[in-house]
Amino acid sequence: MSLSEDPIIPTEPPSRPREEIRNRRRRATRRSSIPTDAEGQATLISDLSRRAYPSFELFIFSLVCGAILGLGFLLDSQTVLLLGILVAPLMTPWVGFLLAILTGSPRFLFETLVALLISAALVFAGGLLAGFAARLFENMANNNAFIHSRLWIPSLVVLSIGAVTLVASFARSENKPFLPSVLIAYGFYLPISAGGFGLGSGLEGVWPHGLFVFLAHFALASVLGLITLYVLRLRPSMSGIIFSAAALLLFAWILLRITGSGFPSTKEAIVAASTPTTQPSPLPSSTSNLLPTTTSSPRPSNTSAPRIITVTVTGETPTPVPLTIEVTLPATETPTITLTIPVTPTYGKVAANEGGGANLRQTPGGKYVMTLLNGTIVETFSDFREINGVTWVHVFVTVNGNRVEGWLLESVVAYATPAPNFEPSITPTFGVTPSP
Repeated sequence: MSLSEDPIIPTEPPSRPREEIRNRRRRATRRSSIPTDAEGQATLISDLSRRAYPSFELFIFSLVCGAILGLGFLLDSQTVLLLGILVAPLMTPWVGFLLAILTGSPRFLFETLVALLISAALVFAGGLLAGFAARLFENMANNNAFIHSRLWIPSLVVLSIGAVTLVASFARSENKPFLPSVLIAYGFYLPISAGGFGLGSGLEGVWPHGLFVFLAHFALASVLGLITLYVLRLRPSMSGIIFSAAALLLFAWILLRITGSGFPSTKEAIVAASTPTTQPSPLPSSTSNLLPTTTSSPRPSNTSAPRIITVTVTGETPTPVPLTIEVTLPATETPTITLTIPVTPTYGKVAANEGGGANLRQTPGGKYVMTLLNGTIVETFSDFREINGVTWVHVFVTVNGNRVEGWLLESVVAYATPAPNFEPSITPTFGVTPSP
């Protein structure tokens, strides 16, 4: 066997089209930095808009997400709520909404905004149906519905991080940024689903608060997203500058309107005041003074026997004339002074170890009334009941100027007095009747 003496020359790789090589270089350049030339920026914005355009998957995943979130609020389960957020759609259409503002494209702005509203409406519908289903059950806890219909600083911080990260990751890479998208979905979909659940179930303090929280989260995330696009040096068009200014003013007004108007409103069902408000009520007042009460007790009428007085008139004809006078003494009133010592209430506050609050019920273990957050001040009047080895305490709480009574687990009440083991007391009554 003989080997060929011809040298082995490696073959050249097949030539690739110039357009493909140019696109690959352009993508590599975009991964490293945002192009500064007009042509590169136009190409980048066009590619980003195409990737962020709403697809049919947005509505399918929104429908599934809304159903799972509604079930989570119905069961009051954080695990089910987390599952609903994990199946939420990719929030790239929200980035497309920001790009439409940046470029000043009315059509693209309308399409992305309508798609986001339809997605939010599907999630809201899932919570609404779950709220209607909750009316069939009694004595169910709704802590998560109250929690996610409120503005919380940690949630705002997480939403801010998600907004900046999602926009930056989406603009610099062609990969799908799932983790930042989950943070945005958490801030958008949980409040809107909680609002729908509150509307369907009739829970006070949940609707329309969940809708307001959704608007505040959307406004904050959009402001930070637009600022991130400007920081990435994406140059807007002249109409984009006008759109951006109008959008920033609108979002800032929404934030100031919601956060600066005393949100949550006075119609909420969660008591957030640190001290109770004294209101007139038929219950014993909280004063410790002795209150004298003057009552009049009628006595039997003291009527003297008729007295006959004979008057003799002397004259020409001495004739005796009998005269009868009946004297009746009026009834006397003996004042009775009653000294009543009112019951002094004991104040405490809700301090539950789990859930962030406790449920107030009409009777021990009975119908659900409302949820009281930790720190809520309550009044107790030495009324305890033990059912199935669990001790309940009768409490009163002030809600929007009205006193609401109910029963709480004694284990979730931290008393303000040093010694909480007090017993019911009997109101003594002292009668002082002076002799006539």
